[in-house]
Amino acid sequence: MNNQTDQNRLGTEPILPLLIKLSIPSIFSMTIQALYNVVDSIYVGNYSVSGLSALSLAFPLQMFLIAISVGTGVGASSLISRLLGKREKERASRVAEHVLLLSVFYGIIIALIGAFFSRGIISIFTDDIALLEMASEYISIIFIGSTFLFVPILSSDILRGEGNTFVPMVAMLIGAVINIVLDPFLIFGIGPFPELGAAGAAYATVFSRLISGIYIIYMVFNNDRDIIIDKSKFKFEFKIIKDIYEVGLPAMVMQFLGSFMTAGLNLIVGSYNTDAIAVVGIYFKLQSFVFMPVFGLNQGYMPIIGYNYGFNKPDRMKKTIKYGLLVGGSITTLGFIAFQLIPEQLVRLFNDDPELVSMGVTALKTISLAFPIIGLAIVASTTFQAVGRGVISLIASFLRQIIVLLPAAYILGKIGGVSLIWYSFPLSEFISGVVLVILFVKVFSTVFKNMDAGIIDADIDKR
Repeated sequence: MNNQTDQNRLGTEPILPLLIKLSIPSIFSMTIQALYNVVDSIYVGNYSVSGLSALSLAFPLQMFLIAISVGTGVGASSLISRLLGKREKERASRVAEHVLLLSVFYGIIIALIGAFFSRGIISIFTDDIALLEMASEYISIIFIGSTFLFVPILSSDILRGEGNTFVPMVAMLIGAVINIVLDPFLIFGIGPFPELGAAGAAYATVFSRLISGIYIIYMVFNNDRDIIIDKSKFKFEFKIIKDIYEVGLPAMVMQFLGSFMTAGLNLIVGSYNTDAIAVVGIYFKLQSFVFMPVFGLNQGYMPIIGYNYGFNKPDRMKKTIKYGLLVGGSITTLGFIAFQLIPEQLVRLFNDDPELVSMGVTALKTISLAFPIIGLAIVASTTFQAVGRGVISLIASFLRQIIVLLPAAYILGKIGGVSLIWYSFPLSEFISGVVLVILFVKVFSTVFKNMDAGIIDADIDKR
């Protein structure tokens, strides 16, 4: 495809077909990502309930890695799309080169942490020896192989910044298929493979990410679109790192809050019932089926918003926001319906222990009460990030996950035990949703007023 035509489609093609065209590959790939996360836990859950609890304990630490990659990727994607909107391809390519450097840097640091501190970190959350052994072994493997997480995720965000969502979809599909196929062999010890339990799931994940990473790196370096990686032109610029994290740091902190929230929730529910830790894990795995497609939508949504913001086209932004909110809200509403109608069947996918099933059904039906508004909130937060105002998304996320949810979970647990803890989720979503609506209306009324007057954010010009 001609580079100029490919770039211009973000600013010229009809919004809804363009949003669908850019989002469908990412929605598909994110759904596949959710599938193999769930399959991972289904295999381990059927291996043992304790193995499922071990994965739940390790989950906040995996979210920590995701936080680094998502924050960096969101900042890079937003910056690249805005630069391309201003027709600054060379600068956008230099941003991409810095992102690849960051992916290697983070991989080395996390690998060292995994090699020497995994057991000590897991011991913060449990003193159960069996859980400690399984969870620390699992997370050490994931940490040591973290370069194979950072490289494919950040490389995918480079391509998404220029509106290329197809290649990231293929990379995700490659990793998912390999992971799903390898899981049972390494967990249960089928054929010549050793029986590794939860550790087998970690090895399968790392290997699948390695293969996915090889593919995506090849595609980035052989890109014939807007972003051209040229090692001979690379020169480290702290200004580029600063520009990436002006948007990316709030997004990263938002993900860190999710990690902290999940760890805190594990501590709270674990003080009542260790099976409740497994239920928390089941919920977060299943909710990924609901939320991941919305995140996929955002991968197509963000470059359209960022490009047209940089190119000062407020009408196209408004249409994109309208369609984004409509699609995002519809996706999570479908998730609400599923969690209300078939919660028992969903929990039994992981394990059919009666106590676990009973507790899980209550959790899924209660927590999902908030789903219809979560899709709207996710899209609204992404809109702030796309125009370089990620701090506002951070404020809303901090309110939802830390200020409201954890204290509410602790208090409700003291009042009525585990069954009341689950109500902290819809309560926090409602309160933070009201605040987010107020901020959204206030901020974007000013943004569109300024754009109509020919004034846009000039931060990316300050070099």
